[in-house]
Amino acid sequence: MATTVHEPPKIELEHLPGQGSGNGGWRNLVPAGGDLRRVKDHSPPPASTGIWVGLAAITMTFAAFTSALVVRQGSAPDWQHFTLPPILYLNTLVILASSVTLEVSRRRIAAFMGGVKDPAASPARWLYITLFLGMLFVAGQTFAWLQLRSQGFGVATNVSYSFFYVLTVAHALHLFGGLGGLVRVIGKLNKCVLRRTTLDATSRYWHFMGVLWVYLLLLLWMKL
Repeated sequence: MATTVHEPPKIELEHLPGQGSGNGGWRNLVPAGGDLRRVKDHSPPPASTGIWVGLAAITMTFAAFTSALVVRQGSAPDWQHFTLPPILYLNTLVILASSVTLEVSRRRIAAFMGGVKDPAASPARWLYITLFLGMLFVAGQTFAWLQLRSQGFGVATNVSYSFFYVLTVAHALHLFGGLGGLVRVIGKLNKCVLRRTTLDATSRYWHFMGVLWVYLLLLLWMKL
């Protein structure tokens, strides 16, 4: 008995309204008939895959730092507890506020790329605010380090201070990666070549830095 082989139906794709065929607008496509179920699942974009791999690596790094801190504290009779600089708590509010402004920016940019043009509101304005808050956070961390050093508490003063500097400096260095990502997103947005995956990847990384800092602050508060 002959077997009839049915070829899968061809799907014609078209751009959503407000999307350019060149570099402008989001690059999302839908079937011409409007049935999204006819679009097969696709592999995640490289930006999305890369950011999750990076976040996993950072998580393992700080998990190792946490384990070392807990083990060292339990086996160190000379462990010295100290009061965290108050600026760290203000910094926590700053980095949480930056996550809020970044989410506001994402909504504004989505509306802008979708064709909603508001001459009175720049879509990059909230990105600049987020960038400023990020730099303010780093400035606050630097102030905390200088404050401790001025009081005679350097890296080699005690093992507890060593862990404080290692954890906070490591976080700040990773935060610089987020600041670079924000600068890149702003540049692409100003040139109207921003991809949604780029913005989403940068946002995930930045929010992760905020959550990581809250975790580190609680860890330092409980252990130091």
